Amino acid sequence: MMKKIFIITGTRKGIGKALAEHYLSLGHTVAGCSRGKASLEHANYEHFSLDVSDRALVSNMVRQVGKRHGHIDILLNNAGIASMNHLLTTPNSITEKVFDTNFKGTFLFTREVSKKMIKRKSGHIINFTSVAVPLKLEGEAVYASSKAAVETFTQVSAKELSDFGIRVNAVGPTPVPTDLIRNIPKEKIDRLMEQQAIRRLGNVADIINVIDFLTHEKSDFITGQIIYLGGVMK
Repeated sequence: MMKKIFIITGTRKGIGKALAEHYLSLGHTVAGCSRGKASLEHANYEHFSLDVSDRALVSNMVRQVGKRHGHIDILLNNAGIASMNHLLTTPNSITEKVFDTNFKGTFLFTREVSKKMIKRKSGHIINFTSVAVPLKLEGEAVYASSKAAVETFTQVSAKELSDFGIRVNAVGPTPVPTDLIRNIPKEKIDRLMEQQAIRRLGNVADIINVIDFLTHEKSDFITGQIIYLGGVMK
């Protein structure tokens, strides 16, 4: 198996940390980031403390990773935050924070990492969306809108980067038992499950399966796709 250089955003906890641990266990090299300090230690892991919406810090991280390893193979834009508010009671500060993290962070990392991938005419970018988009979940107008922006960005950037050998796709997990959904009322989770063809919570293995499929060399004819888990359809 060829060892890959990963950048994974949002690796301090939850899905991002699990993804980093998984790919490190396979012998790959991972550069991760979060607002806080690293929560995992590994010889092949390097952590950057930053806000993904800070252009200068994102650029510096990508530059350092590229300089140290010579290239970047895979970018997983996992960092994200959710907000459950009725639109009438959603503060401006929450709207800005959600879009800064979910959309602007995805944009900045995609732009900076693409500049490195272009040199080898090769690379895979996986963005993270949510089933909140196709299900039009009430109480998540801002969150769902930020992820809808990520989906459009995924499809447009897939077109713009295809000539450089870079593929861009997105995965939309159903709720996974992490801090992101810990405070969601059980009845709301149950209602969401009823809208899925496969009525269970997702897990990290489900997400890894899609990432491995999309980044595999045999998937080199697949780009600009949004894959929702759980049998959720747009």
